[in-house]
Amino acid sequence: MKIKISIFFWLCFFTTAIYAQQVNIITHGKSSVCATFGIHWLTKTLQTDGFKVNQTTVLKKHTTGTTIVIGTMTDKWLEQFIAGKKVVFEKTPGKEGYSIKALGKLIIVQGADTSGTLYGCVELADKIRASHRLPTSMDITDQPEMVMRGACIGLQKPYLLPGHGVYEYPYTPQNFPWFYDKALWIKYLNMMVENRMNTLYLWNGHPFASLVKLKDYPFAVEVDNQTLKKNQEMFAFLTREAQKRNIWVIQMFYNIIVSKPFAEHYGIRTQDRNRPITPLISDYTRKSIAAFIKQYPHVGLLVCLGESIDSYPDGVKWFTQTIIPGVKDGLKALGRTDEPPIILRAHDTDAKTDMQEALPLYKNLYTMWKYNGESLTTYNPRGPWAKEHLELSKLGPVHIVNVHILANLEPFRYGAPDFIQKCVQAMHSKLGANGIHIYPQASYWDWPYTADNTHPRLLEMNRDWIWYAAWARYAWNANRNPKDEVHYWSYRLDTLYGCGLDAAKNILEAYEQAGEISPELTRKFAITDGNRQTFLLGMFMSQLVNPKKWTIYPDFFKSCGPKGEVLTEYMDKEWNHQLHTGELPPQLIAGAVIQGAKAVQAIDSAAPHVTHNKAEFERLKNDMYCYNTFANYFNQKVKAAMLVLRYSHSNDIKDLEAAVPYLEKSLQYYRHLVALTENTYLYANSMQTSQRRIPIGGGGGKNKTWKEMLPYFETELQNFKRNVAYLQEHGNTILSDTTVLKPANVKLSDKNLQTYSLAKGAKIFGDKNLVIDTVANELRDLKAIQFDLKHQMADGTSFTFESNHPVSVLVGYFNSERNEFAKPPKLETDANANDFGQADVKIANALEVHGQLSVNVHTYTFPSGIHTLSLGKGALMVLGFINASQKITFHDDGMGSNTKTRNIDWLFY
Repeated sequence: MKIKISIFFWLCFFTTAIYAQQVNIITHGKSSVCATFGIHWLTKTLQTDGFKVNQTTVLKKHTTGTTIVIGTMTDKWLEQFIAGKKVVFEKTPGKEGYSIKALGKLIIVQGADTSGTLYGCVELADKIRASHRLPTSMDITDQPEMVMRGACIGLQKPYLLPGHGVYEYPYTPQNFPWFYDKALWIKYLNMMVENRMNTLYLWNGHPFASLVKLKDYPFAVEVDNQTLKKNQEMFAFLTREAQKRNIWVIQMFYNIIVSKPFAEHYGIRTQDRNRPITPLISDYTRKSIAAFIKQYPHVGLLVCLGESIDSYPDGVKWFTQTIIPGVKDGLKALGRTDEPPIILRAHDTDAKTDMQEALPLYKNLYTMWKYNGESLTTYNPRGPWAKEHLELSKLGPVHIVNVHILANLEPFRYGAPDFIQKCVQAMHSKLGANGIHIYPQASYWDWPYTADNTHPRLLEMNRDWIWYAAWARYAWNANRNPKDEVHYWSYRLDTLYGCGLDAAKNILEAYEQAGEISPELTRKFAITDGNRQTFLLGMFMSQLVNPKKWTIYPDFFKSCGPKGEVLTEYMDKEWNHQLHTGELPPQLIAGAVIQGAKAVQAIDSAAPHVTHNKAEFERLKNDMYCYNTFANYFNQKVKAAMLVLRYSHSNDIKDLEAAVPYLEKSLQYYRHLVALTENTYLYANSMQTSQRRIPIGGGGGKNKTWKEMLPYFETELQNFKRNVAYLQEHGNTILSDTTVLKPANVKLSDKNLQTYSLAKGAKIFGDKNLVIDTVANELRDLKAIQFDLKHQMADGTSFTFESNHPVSVLVGYFNSERNEFAKPPKLETDANANDFGQADVKIANALEVHGQLSVNVHTYTFPSGIHTLSLGKGALMVLGFINASQKITFHDDGMGSNTKTRNIDWLFY
């Protein structure tokens, strides 16, 4: 009898449990692809959590369990159902928004549109997953603040392909095996859905030759027929799957780049910044874009009118007469009247003029510009770059802020939600943005992997989950309560590491403290925000005491942080007993040391409580140790630099002697950083080409680890000690490179070109009476080439020469921002700016022309043979030729300035 009662009891319990788990999902029979995907997402969550799901289009009178009704506000059947149930929604969601109301065993999810329905389903699924039960009382209305919320993937490599220029990477299984992995794409797209992102940007130099074949230019395709077919299948798959998830695929491309087979067919370069627009190149590009739009309907374009267009007016012409007509041709072929988004990247172009000329032709135009350049430095953007953002935000309906490259965060983990939230708030309030585009937090050039030395390699989307989650969360709503956010992120971290909320708060604290270190130091000590500098590899003393030698990027310090003083400015004021203003170097290095110590203390406090994902936690812990060690290394090095800069004023060798212990201590910390990273990281920087210049050149994949950098810093210390000893023995003697340069033997092809000696009173242009006032002694034997200024401004400077040995061409760029002067090479806006070793200034202020205009010297180096050097439009000087074996150590000759800058770089060489 007892056995029968027991069996009866368990049967009753089991039956009750089954009915308690019953969920009925009621939808319209013809739901959109987005709504259908959202319903599927919710259904899968319910089933995973143990619920039995019944999906139908008919609501039966006698249903068991909870009923979830899902639709869009414009659905008549849903409107009638809500009215019949006398359910009142007090708030109406905006675009992409939703309302969720739970009343006992009835839950209604209604979207403002089909994407809102999707996000409503995802939100409800999140609530169920977190609590493991169905809500019985809920009233939520929500919608995103940012219109465009996206992330990018680069179809790029850490290195240049043989025979190809920068950004030129055909889509092939050899170059990008992951591109053909459908499961990987689904994983990434689902990550975007979880974070409510609606745009996926694919970056490539010239993608069209890998995705379409043109009838008029069949030879231009860059891949074989089998690969082309596979590429087309994959791209179609990607766009279809993205569309289900309310994600626009936006293809980015640089201009002007043509395919390698096309270039070889016509005997031209794939990209040439100084090449004028030709009908042939325009026709090829227009037809490529048209074919792309025709073949892949659910795509948009992100247009970069740099880095290979001759001039800003050419950019306007190219945008309005080639790109937009190409898009319209593709739409016309499909019979479409809508306009997919075209986003203009305001990089190396006159975006205001571009937009003004283009809007009458095409209405669905958006703008995009970098946030803190190519780094993350501040949530207080200001100055010229903030002004540029505000002006761009007025040009079109959507302005997107691009969180770009993150050159100062590679390769360590970064996840400071409070810092990120304040950045997004600033995007709204200070930059006028309503869209966001985020790069991978690290390893962009090596995606989908991270730099971690693991087997198998880590996926960047997994390792840096908090990076994507934080930017997306605040793109949806930037004004969440900070106290609530601490709880939210602590819950997420506890879920990941199984450590309890208190320990999770410590992990969050470690993220927050470490998250201030590189941004704060970068904004006042770095040479550039750009990816030509890998900040966390460290800096040389010459870069700290004489940053102008390394070509400081214009407006960087004025835009990428609070007002304050850079190191050289601070030390000048210290010596002259002037008042300081704003954020100061000593304050920043001291703060970094404190932040590093707090990050380590917090992560150590959490460590004993971690029960899940222990290996990943140990990697995170090691990153906190790396940040702390870097902060201490940098603190000691800056203190040494401060004393060296003081010596430039005091002429007191005791200042240099006092600097030695600080430099020695910095090296001790750096050796510890080597120990922390030697077996844990494959590299620091994922861009491993000659475009990486700071702290040292990275061509050929070299100098990308701390272990590789250590001998350079050891040599720096040895040199400094030796030179201090020299001064102690011989007294203060300022050494500088003033060796007279010997001219090389070259033959100019154009017999009409005139040359002249670099001397006082020499006329530098054939058609303008502008003469040299003063010139550096080392240039006295060179013969400069005389050009007409009018020709330089209209057509640029180009000449052909022949030499039977390697030579360097000395080119002088005027120190002026005026439009009539040619702009010196800058890697931030021209990835080809160091193809001939020309990126760095070799001699600053080498001569002065009448009118107080000084000239900096750059060198372009060529092997023996016949060469044509084409330079950009605008006035410049070709100062002569020297043998490439003659090395020029950077120095400042001080011509055109009231006081000659003292050269102290020699102390480290």
